[in-house]
Amino acid sequence: MRVAVVIPCFRVRRHIGAVLAAIGPDVSSIYVVDDHCPEQTGAFVRESCRDPRVRVLTLDVNQGVGGATLAGIAAAVRDGADICVKIDGDGQMDPALIGAFIRPIVQGQADYVKGNRFYRLDDVGSMPAVRIFGNAALSFLSKLSTGYWDIFDPTNGYFAIHAAVVRELPLDRISRRYFFESDLLYHLALLRARVLDVPMRARYGDETSGLRVGAIIPEFLAGHLRNFLKRVLYSYFLRNFSIASVYLLCGLVLLLSGGLFGAVTWYVDASRGVFASTGTVMLAVLPIILGFQLLLAFLSHDMAGVPTTPLHPRLPWPQKGNPPSGDQPPPQRMTPDAL
Repeated sequence: MRVAVVIPCFRVRRHIGAVLAAIGPDVSSIYVVDDHCPEQTGAFVRESCRDPRVRVLTLDVNQGVGGATLAGIAAAVRDGADICVKIDGDGQMDPALIGAFIRPIVQGQADYVKGNRFYRLDDVGSMPAVRIFGNAALSFLSKLSTGYWDIFDPTNGYFAIHAAVVRELPLDRISRRYFFESDLLYHLALLRARVLDVPMRARYGDETSGLRVGAIIPEFLAGHLRNFLKRVLYSYFLRNFSIASVYLLCGLVLLLSGGLFGAVTWYVDASRGVFASTGTVMLAVLPIILGFQLLLAFLSHDMAGVPTTPLHPRLPWPQKGNPPSGDQPPPQRMTPDAL
């Protein structure tokens, strides 16, 4: 299989040379995407790098990490790559792990493999407390919005993806900014793609981040809420209708009706200066309890529905530059021993 590495670049001129030098021979091509970098990282790579695998793409307008990554992935797939690996240019992601990321895809175990910096407890202790808390909160929101309840560290930007799955993704609809990784997981969930975590260690040095937590919180909250509602509508009502759909509908009706009845009753009785009777209280509480139980049953069904079968073996293998054709045999697969 032909493996391509995509490196979005913005203010990483000091680190990009060491990152490129550390990429091993298993990689067929490297796409350095200059995201309108003020340090002109792309021009620097053109002048200083002699690796024939390296191709520099320069964006006229800054598109964010997501936009730069998608531009590089799209170019790699057009050029015939079978697996695309995305790493950052600041040196935090060890290129020596590329083999571990592509192995589950080569072996037919996954469509998308991402890093997990929280797998080893020893590594968690070296992280800033705000990063640990923020990632825990984002992971829970991501589980709700994507349905991938068995993964963690959703904002991890170190990932590998099969090119056949890339061709199924609506690349123009995926977020271009910091919500990119979470939004990508959501679109993979709609495809029912198999996602796996790979334990990794993050390396923190003198690199600087342009991330402003206060500025992105509204974007992440709105994005996860939107994706959750869209996923539930599509997965449980448009594409499929199951007992989980009934749990959700009945749970919401009972929970809302019980809460509304209780609120109205409390207001009326309070305005009269009387206490609500036991029967009235039970009429409000029982629907709330039953509705809550049904919503828990829906979540349990959703957790059990995490995709476990890879998608890419069921997709066609198109020729380079041509649409998929059933007359063409698939390319030679890399054996696990080669990794």
